[in-house]
Amino acid sequence: MPITSPFHARSTALDVVSGFNLGGRSAIVTGGGAGIGLETARALASAGARVTLAVRNAEQGRASAEQLRAETGNPAIDVGTLDLADLPGVRRFAASWGDRPLHLLINNAGVMACPLARTPQGWESQFATNHLGHFALTTALLPALKAAGNARVVTLSSMGHKLAGVDFDDLHFERREYNKWKAYGQAKSANALMSLGLHARHAADGITSLAVHPGGVDTDLHRHVPDDEKRAMGWVGEDGRISSRFKTPAQGAATSVWAATAPALEGQGGLYLEDCQQGLPAEPGNRTSGHAPHIMDTAVADRLWRVSEELLASA
Repeated sequence: MPITSPFHARSTALDVVSGFNLGGRSAIVTGGGAGIGLETARALASAGARVTLAVRNAEQGRASAEQLRAETGNPAIDVGTLDLADLPGVRRFAASWGDRPLHLLINNAGVMACPLARTPQGWESQFATNHLGHFALTTALLPALKAAGNARVVTLSSMGHKLAGVDFDDLHFERREYNKWKAYGQAKSANALMSLGLHARHAADGITSLAVHPGGVDTDLHRHVPDDEKRAMGWVGEDGRISSRFKTPAQGAATSVWAATAPALEGQGGLYLEDCQQGLPAEPGNRTSGHAPHIMDTAVADRLWRVSEELLASA
């Protein structure tokens, strides 16, 4: 039977943690300075966790941390600089964690539908930021996750995974024409496949690895999508107002927080979650809920893991 909860698409992250005591637990939230990441951090901090906001913009991160300390009454909110497209920086961030146990890793940060850009390694920026940066971070933090005992790694995918699978023959759009949505779909498929691969390799180490679709959420993630394109896709109306089907950031963070805390999910890794429920296989043509079969293919997940290791080793 699928794993369910009493929560739903309009539940907030604070609804999910109501009554929880996360005292003594440490969490890292990438992109924790704004949007879904900030609301995820707010909920975890309100339940007593020590939370590190891993952010690209340190000034924004410090302001967000100050805000969270004041609002939650939890002084244990730290800030670390992390640019997921900067591989040496990712490694420095992970090294700075040291040998402290890490109970919750929320791989939340990301970019969407960017113009073509490449990292110094020549990697396409959406794949590099959304997948390879998080892969490098997660694998570098494995000793800390193992040391925690029952750790959880929550990686944000998206229903955008249905736009494209992983093209192993041309990961970085070196031969095919760049398409910002196919690049986003590939990166979001990779996020889910990494989560599945982590489950296969490290469930025995007490790590529960889960992929999350947060839903359509009104955040700065959409900054690269022009207004006319948003209108054409029904994201905003002719008056420029966001569609009522979009969630608030607090609602968008609910599934991440449920994945990080729900007792029913303990040891139940390798799942895809949405609207605080276990996501099910999507019917053909359904682009709004459920998951495509390719993100549950263990052979593809294993291949992506090995290819990602090779890319990092060569960088």
